Amino acid sequence: MARKLDDVMAALPAERRVRIEQRAMELATLKDLRAAAQKTQEDLAATLGVGQDSISRLERRSDMLLSTLRHYVESMGGKLELVAQFPDRPPVVIEHLGVEQAPRHRRSRARASAGDS
Repeated sequence: MARKLDDVMAALPAERRVRIEQRAMELATLKDLRAAAQKTQEDLAATLGVGQDSISRLERRSDMLLSTLRHYVESMGGKLELVAQFPDRPPVVIEHLGVEQAPRHRRSRARASAGDS
């Protein structure tokens, strides 16, 4: 007779359950994140101003821009952090990657020319 996963997990020692749950979170997909936030594809599509089909395609992608991933996570109320980990060094949080920068204003040619004289 088949056993339920909940029953198998309940029979495991607490330390083992914690390790399994931590590993499962490492393997979480975008769909899993959305489900955990109790959001539908339609909810996210409305928040991001795109169609539901765009969310479906996004969740199946294996490669995307960090800005796209940031928008996806923030639309669920989360915050995306990128952390670089190296052996024998503390983790480094990389800031401002995938964040759209405000466009720089160039000096007008007239002001630049006036400043040159």
